[in-house]
Amino acid sequence: MSDQAANLRNRMNHDSSQKIARTIAVVSGKGGVGKSNIALNFAITLSKKGKKVLLFDLDVGMGNIDILMGLTPKYSIINMFDDKMSIYGIIESGPYDLSYIAGGSGSNNIFHLNQDKLNYFLTELQTLFQDYDYIFFDMGAGVTQESIHYILAVDECMVVTTPEPTSLTDAYAMIKHITYQQHDMSFHLIINRAISKKNGIQTMSRFKNVVKRFLSIQINELGILPDDRAVTESVFAQKPFIIHKPKSASSKALEELVDVYIGNSTHLTHSSKPSFLKTLKRLLAER
Repeated sequence: MSDQAANLRNRMNHDSSQKIARTIAVVSGKGGVGKSNIALNFAITLSKKGKKVLLFDLDVGMGNIDILMGLTPKYSIINMFDDKMSIYGIIESGPYDLSYIAGGSGSNNIFHLNQDKLNYFLTELQTLFQDYDYIFFDMGAGVTQESIHYILAVDECMVVTTPEPTSLTDAYAMIKHITYQQHDMSFHLIINRAISKKNGIQTMSRFKNVVKRFLSIQINELGILPDDRAVTESVFAQKPFIIHKPKSASSKALEELVDVYIGNSTHLTHSSKPSFLKTLKRLLAER
């Protein structure tokens, strides 16, 4: 394991001008807002557009990315530690060449690694960064003492909420918690299940203004997804709605969201923040 740690240090000090995947945590203040479904369909849409994408299921105890696709993964993150598998060995294939890593029933173990396992995990993870354009971490709802380290280390956060007051309140609390520890975090806001376009726009505007006023930060308006029966039907069919119902209002709206995301100039250059792995290693060492 000491050799792996040395290898990791060498890789982390490598020329930063090389292509490095952007890391995105998909978060929500509460459960039941459609976070994992959006993370999956967003990642698939990026893959459809020719991007190399990895979706990492870190929704502790509730991981369901594979269920939403109707797939049964052969391996999960647990196999990397219990069976000493490489990270490439546990990567599964989804629609449009999407890569994903299933969480597994014991995925909470990833937040409680001893030093040897942590070094092994970071070494394995480092090998992926030159192979993908985007690495998405589908986090559990809310924030815990363990998961916050992974959220703080990413380049940006996608915050999913609905127009419901409780959902908005919890989303605000999530952003506040992250901002107090990582003030330069980049946030993208998605309003899901808007009953109308007007409702979505009003919700987005009010929420953005509250965040700016009380937290003194600017969040990016990524877009609005409608309250659409096609999404529910797709979940029951265990197929991503972007594939099962490609002409639905939700699929069209998601396509627009992804185009906005790709077109954002901040995603064409490297972040000025320290790398994901350097930041994660530092945060975990401070526990």
